[in-house]
Amino acid sequence: MSAASEKTRVLTGITTTGTPHLGNYVGAIKPAIAASQDPTVQSYYFLADLHALIKCQDPKRVQESRLEIAATWLALGLDTDNAIFYRQSDIPEIPELTWMLSCVCAKGLMNRAHAYKAAVAENEAAGNQDPDKGITMGLFGYPVLMAADILMFNAHKVPVGRDQIQHIEMARDIAGRFNHLYKGAYFTQPEAVVDDKVATLNGLDGRKMSKSYNNTIPLFVSEKKLQKLVRKIKTNSLEPGEPKDPDTCTLFQIYAAFATSEQTADLRREYAAGIGWGEAKNRVFDYLNEHLREPRERYQGLMEDPGHIERVLQKGADRARAEAAPFMDRLRVAAGLGRFV
Repeated sequence: MSAASEKTRVLTGITTTGTPHLGNYVGAIKPAIAASQDPTVQSYYFLADLHALIKCQDPKRVQESRLEIAATWLALGLDTDNAIFYRQSDIPEIPELTWMLSCVCAKGLMNRAHAYKAAVAENEAAGNQDPDKGITMGLFGYPVLMAADILMFNAHKVPVGRDQIQHIEMARDIAGRFNHLYKGAYFTQPEAVVDDKVATLNGLDGRKMSKSYNNTIPLFVSEKKLQKLVRKIKTNSLEPGEPKDPDTCTLFQIYAAFATSEQTADLRREYAAGIGWGEAKNRVFDYLNEHLREPRERYQGLMEDPGHIERVLQKGADRARAEAAPFMDRLRVAAGLGRFV
């Protein structure tokens, strides 16, 4: 048994369709990088670029996003000696396993997937005669690809948001079906891990920070651009000297996600004392800018050296395939696809 197989295996995918923003950092990247440095955990982090094709057919955007996301994780301190960091598309065993799992997955299970049901509901609300209008097989079947991502490495734990729990349940269902049909304990049952303590940041307009709302603050914009975006954060009309509620303030929430508990308590007192919005925004910008200065410089250096990022990802792919290839050989034999001699 390998050392990796004795550890708790934790797997996280990052869809490559956007530029990482402050909300991504607080909600996913920061806790994942901390986990990558835990010697008792074998972490698998991958650029989910095959998933990206489901909702983005702009090759330039997908290519840029893959580079930006890889550079972001490396700049922020991902431990690639411990964690296995790879591109999904570099592991050919994953689409092969996706097909095998598709052949044991009930179509009815996919009919119940939230994303598919939401797309059908949109068509019905728009009065389209075809409820499947515009829905690709990629969208319909992507829970099976997600199951393959997880089951290929027999991940024990998969950190997800509440909206993704259904996909882990589907992966468990598909794994159980395969094990039953082919009479073996090929796949472990993965567990969804939902950390309610992980912060969800609001964006410039007060809604959840999301590229779909166009309200994000990218992690590594220039100092000048960062200042401009912080000044755009929506606040109310209270004047300087009037007490302000930090618990309903996006500006305060963003600061608290990065600052220490003592610094956060200090700013809370200043809100009660009536700090002006201009001063509060300057305080948040100054803190963010200082906090992100060094990783921003590392990020810029990495973006100018894509060859280094490629080597890191290829090393990760080699480590991932060292596990995936022999496991896939075993699964082929189980399904009757093994070699004759």
